[in-house]
Amino acid sequence: MTDTMKCPACSSEHAYQDRDLWVCPECGHEWSGSADAAADTAPDASVRDANGNVLADGDSVIVIKDLKIKGSSSVVKGGTKVRNIRLQDASDGHNIACKIDGIGAMNLKSEFVRKA
Repeated sequence: MTDTMKCPACSSEHAYQDRDLWVCPECGHEWSGSADAAADTAPDASVRDANGNVLADGDSVIVIKDLKIKGSSSVVKGGTKVRNIRLQDASDGHNIACKIDGIGAMNLKSEFVRKA
């Protein structure tokens, strides 16, 4: 038994292992040790599209809904294919940089595209 194993529900230090599960005698919570190890790993930092597919630089994507362009009367229509995307870290959620024919360079959110 490890000294650092604590109950994820109540943070009790009195958890014990019973075969494949860890058990907390104070709150009765049971969990697997492998799930705890998976929780310690860093979350997946990859960019995913609306369907959950992982996107990479150079991929082609399709816009899934009409998107209004801020500061303009133009609209990116749903079904528009965007080629050669570049992924970027953006604090505002616009994590795809691209060029769209007829509109020009712009940033998109990955939740509004699907992989082509």
